[in-house]
Amino acid sequence: MFKHTSRVPRPERLAGSPVVRRGDQWWLVTGAGSILATDPTFTGELDRFAAAMAAADREVARLLTKCAAARTGVR
Repeated sequence: MFKHTSRVPRPERLAGSPVVRRGDQWWLVTGAGSILATDPTFTGELDRFAAAMAAADREVARLLTKCAAARTGVR
């Protein structure tokens, strides 16, 4: 039996949407299959949204760390 040993992360859906980034390409994914998104305006918006989501995730993590430190008295 083949054992998958690759450390390449599996693509994740963008904020629960049917959109997945694979490498430098955006794909629309459904149970019936996938289609490459090629419209530069659309993919540009996806890039901007993904960047905004990543920034928001980083800020939430920073705030959680700050709150946890405040509760324990660590600075």
